[in-house]
Amino acid sequence: MSTRIIMVYSRFERFWHWTQMALIFALLFTGLAVRGVHGMIGFDTAVTVHTWCAIALIALWLLAIFWHFTTGTWRHYLPTTQGLWAVARFYAWGIFRGEHHPYRKAYWRKHNPLQALAYLSLKLVLFPAVWLSGLLYLAYNFWGTAGGALGWVAAVHVLSAYAILAFVIAHIYLLTTGHSFAAHVKPMLTGYDEVDLTPAEEAYLRESGAVAMKDEG
Repeated sequence: MSTRIIMVYSRFERFWHWTQMALIFALLFTGLAVRGVHGMIGFDTAVTVHTWCAIALIALWLLAIFWHFTTGTWRHYLPTTQGLWAVARFYAWGIFRGEHHPYRKAYWRKHNPLQALAYLSLKLVLFPAVWLSGLLYLAYNFWGTAGGALGWVAAVHVLSAYAILAFVIAHIYLLTTGHSFAAHVKPMLTGYDEVDLTPAEEAYLRESGAVAMKDEG
């Protein structure tokens, strides 16, 4: 295996990541305002902004789902137990002892096993939960007949939102570990990152030009 700097995150992935981040932060901010946690903006304004940001985020998710399946990049999110416990042990114990991260990015596997499991759970559980409960909440006048139904919908929506907030906090925290914060963020800005390649993979990438590659130095 040799380490090379290649284009890991495409232009669309970077657009999707940063736009999703901005919309999630806007939704968390306005959602907390709707619940009365802070009074930095008015209730009516918070509801309006929250609704439009939610619609924009749903549209972005649908576009991202289409992109992942048409490009085959959904495979990066397939969970695996190979190396999972080593990565889990690193984050629970080794990271505080200065140990090296046990996982290196590979051409066909940009996420470590724990990342893949976390992202898959986010996409298959939390995002659909907050998405469907939010749509049901908006359409309550069309379906709401049982008195307690809205309370359950609201509870699912709020709990899902707080779970996403916990994920965001953990995600930001992990960006401060290991390498510098800038080193962690840079690949999602430029698209380039260090990846371990087999000789066959390196020869294929250089010959086909499937992704951009930078020569070291």
